[in-house]
Amino acid sequence: MSLKKGIPIYSIDRFKRLLNKEKPYEVEVFDANRHFKVQYPHRHDFYEVLFLTAGSGNHIIDNNQYKITPPCIFFLSPGQAHKLELSQDIAGYIFLFTADFYLLNKNNQNILLEFPFFFNIKHGNDPLILKDEEDLRFLTSLFIKGCKQMEGSNDRHEIINSLLDLILNYCHGLYPKAFQTEEKSKGHVLVKRFRQLIEEKYQENPSINQYADWLNVTPNHLTQVVKSVSGQTSMDIIKQRNILEIKRLLIYTDLTASEIAQQLNYNDQSYFTKFFKKSTGLTPSQFRKKSLKST
Repeated sequence: MSLKKGIPIYSIDRFKRLLNKEKPYEVEVFDANRHFKVQYPHRHDFYEVLFLTAGSGNHIIDNNQYKITPPCIFFLSPGQAHKLELSQDIAGYIFLFTADFYLLNKNNQNILLEFPFFFNIKHGNDPLILKDEEDLRFLTSLFIKGCKQMEGSNDRHEIINSLLDLILNYCHGLYPKAFQTEEKSKGHVLVKRFRQLIEEKYQENPSINQYADWLNVTPNHLTQVVKSVSGQTSMDIIKQRNILEIKRLLIYTDLTASEIAQQLNYNDQSYFTKFFKKSTGLTPSQFRKKSLKST
């Protein structure tokens, strides 16, 4: 389905039941009868943990398609565009939360960026496959406890926060050890903060100097760290993000190339077309036609 105004960005309130409207989190059963009705694809301004225990389908995240093979867990960071294609027997749980909620009373305000599954430096979103029955039972029990806590009318922030903390840290422990050590290094955290800022600011087209200023580092230090950690330059990552957004809008919306250029603050339509073609080998109109044929 094409969207006329662009890919919608939803706040967490859109996914919460009336009973929980004032809470910065939501934990509930996820199945074909789930209560929230949203357009796909869409983006969030919050984090999502999608734990699937049965069913099948595909999960398209930032134009990459992942096969759903339960039991598995998908982790989504703010700003990512995603689309779900699910079987009728899909089953599992969903945990939605804002950064402010999770970081409440945390001394380390970068802790979300230290998890390998949020703002992944490799731009991947492969699900965590649960291979051990004990892991499956334990995580299922945590999500069930979270769902039960949501049923109460009292303030259960601390309990929900503790359950979320346990879920994220336990899943972190299931990742390969190489991920566990890399993601906590200062360089990796800086690159993730850089990527997080790009998600927030890309429509403004800031300079490298501006990004460095926001991150409280010098432009040269930012460039060196990004190159060391990712193998790419800072400008490469910014360009990749812009190309990704252009592709999203060409595939999922009815916006014209000139409207997309205007939305992303490209004042020169000719430069916009050349920039996209240099990166993809196709003009915006050629890319849209090709993507339509493949769907």
